[in-house]
Formats: sequence, C-alpha cells, structure tokens
Amino acid sequence: MTLDDLDRQILQALQRDAGLSTTRLAKRLGLSQPATWRRIRRLQDAGVIAGRRLLLDAEKVGFGVTVFLGVKLATKGRVSLEDFERAIGAIPEVQTVDHILGLYDYRLRVVARDLADFERVLRRRIMTLPGVGDVEANVLLSEERRPGPI
Repeated sequence: MTLDDLDRQILQALQRDAGLSTTRLAKRLGLSQPATWRRIRRLQDAGVIAGRRLLLDAEKVGFGVTVFLGVKLATKGRVSLEDFERAIGAIPEVQTVDHILGLYDYRLRVVARDLADFERVLRRRIMTLPGVGDVEANVLLSEERRPGPI
C-alpha cells in the first residue's frame, strides 16, 4: 500500500491520540468526515493500523517499578521457544516479550509494585521457568514516548 501525505497526517494524529474522533480529525485535515473515515478504514483493512490501545500510567495504578530483563535460554535441555513464550506470557507482570538477536534471546518489560515485588516475580515466577539461563535486569529510571518516523 502506498501512503500519501494525508494518510501520514492521519497516522501521526492517531499516534498522538488514538481516541481522536473522525469528525475532529477531519476538521484538522480539511476533509469531510466520511472521506476521513474511509481513509482510516482503508488503513485498517490494509493492516497499517493494527489496532488501538489504551496507555495506562503504571505508577498511578500501583506499579512503580519497570524493569527490562535480558533472558538467555539455557542450552541444557533445549526448551523450545514456543514453550518459553507460552510460559512467560502467563505471568501478568510481564508486559512485553521481544525475541531478539544478540547476547540475550529475549527482552522482557516487567512491572512491579516496588523492588521487593519485582524480586518476588523474578525469583518465584521467571527464574523457575524451564530453560531460563542467564538474566540481566535494567531498572527504568525515566521514559519519553516518541511517536515514530511517520
């Protein structure tokens, strides 16, 4: 699918505020509401817009610590990637699971109420999974969300 300037403007606006109404977006772009709706629908049908999500402030809902974990699977026993992904996906504190190239096999984003809670999640839930080898933790100090290069 080829994106034109209006498509890119729509994507930029929806990246900043996914809840923006089609009517308000149309006014910003100088289009009619039906034309804007058709463009958004075309972008969704083509898979360019894969979904919309609600971003919560983790700290305000009681999760004051975010940790990025690098996980290297142990070579002994050769656990399958699918088994690891299924097991790690069942831990609610694990927000994202990224299969990566490099020193580690996976990068996880884990939230916890505090450091003691994170230690509990790490020791009792993550480290006990079959196949987990080396783990490196990096505590998030601050975060700035950037909309991307569209």
